[in-house]
Amino acid sequence: IAQSIGIPSLPADVSAALAPDVEYRLREIMQEAIKCMRHAKRTVLTADDVDSALSLRNVEPVYGFASGDPLRFKRAVGHKDLFYIDDREVDFKEIIEAPLPKAPLDTAVVAHWLAIEGVQPAIPENPPIDAIAAPTENKRTEHAKDDGLPVDIKLPVKHILSRELQMYFDKIAELTMSRSSTPVFREALVSLSKDSGLHPLVPYFSYFIADEVTRSLADLPVLFALMRVVQSLLRNPHIHIEPYHITSKRATLVYCQLHQLMPSMITCIVAKRLGHRLSDNHWELRDFSANLVASVCRRYGHVYHNLQIRLTKTLVHAFLDPHKALTQHYGAVQGISALGPSAIRLLLLPNLQTYMQLLDPE
Repeated sequence: IAQSIGIPSLPADVSAALAPDVEYRLREIMQEAIKCMRHAKRTVLTADDVDSALSLRNVEPVYGFASGDPLRFKRAVGHKDLFYIDDREVDFKEIIEAPLPKAPLDTAVVAHWLAIEGVQPAIPENPPIDAIAAPTENKRTEHAKDDGLPVDIKLPVKHILSRELQMYFDKIAELTMSRSSTPVFREALVSLSKDSGLHPLVPYFSYFIADEVTRSLADLPVLFALMRVVQSLLRNPHIHIEPYHITSKRATLVYCQLHQLMPSMITCIVAKRLGHRLSDNHWELRDFSANLVASVCRRYGHVYHNLQIRLTKTLVHAFLDPHKALTQHYGAVQGISALGPSAIRLLLLPNLQTYMQLLDPE
């Protein structure tokens, strides 16, 4: 400060007299800055905390012009190890004549076609096919940034159906929807339960069954046929119901066949109404679906540990809900009974007295 006002050398006694006061003022400002930092729930002191401390002490604020340029340090005259930041004076005219920064873009929504009839348009918004195509290797080993441990990344596998498999799927779907009472459909069920080359069709059958069950709740023969298709697929020893990837022209999907089939089977157990006529034998469909779900739990319970837990929660909820229809209560009782004596003992018997009170008005 003395050098800036024209005093080239400050006497030693003046420096000794000023030093304690400077130290006191600095310590006072820094204590206020630390309080500001703690009130801001931070552990790192910043320049803003010092500015806040100066304003709290009614000290004249530090004026200046913020710049993104790197800081320039200069050596203090006469001191080998003392440096300070060189704050150059900026002319107002220079600031006024500087070009304005670009305005930020407004938030907007832009629509474009991902695909049209299965073909991706070549537009800038869509990535090129080469960028999303899976490489020849199904796995890649990369090194994590933090610990350097190798990580296996499973990339999507392109799924291509042969012409024969497509025709087979279309024929099974046609028989299921319109000719489920014919001997040809029974032969198709035998084929589904024994043939060894049907594994690529499993995700397509899963989606087909889930979609048609939702649409055909009023068509009892179709629901029965769909459940028989599920039974045949589960009986096939060459089919593994497990998660895997499918990449098509439209999208990349991860399928878990079992978790996609279970809601369809549970719907056929506890749906309020199955079929469109009162004379429809929906009781038989509920019994068949309950036994089917129980067989799934016995076969895959060790792989999916929460499978039976989620199933029993759904069935118990349908069983004890007084607002559900009696057909739903029947399906829930059949579903729990199919799981075996332990499920009956743990889930049905403790709630039997409560349920009998619900049946009194009937």
